[in-house]
Amino acid sequence: MATAADLRARREALLAQRSSGVARVSYDGKTVEYRSLAEIDRAIEALEREIAAAEGRRIVRQVRVTTGKGL
Repeated sequence: MATAADLRARREALLAQRSSGVARVSYDGKTVEYRSLAEIDRAIEALEREIAAAEGRRIVRQVRVTTGKGL
């Protein structure tokens, strides 16, 4: 299993590539090509979960829903 530092390096590479609009990422001599930004986003989320697990913490997500009658 990769260390938390390795996972963070991969995440940073993905974040940099996502902001540049390029779908090809290289790290540690390996190259990965993604088909879309949505696929890059899913990879980033997966890495964040792996980093949290390696550090022994959980990712907590909250969804808040508000409604109104438009009055």
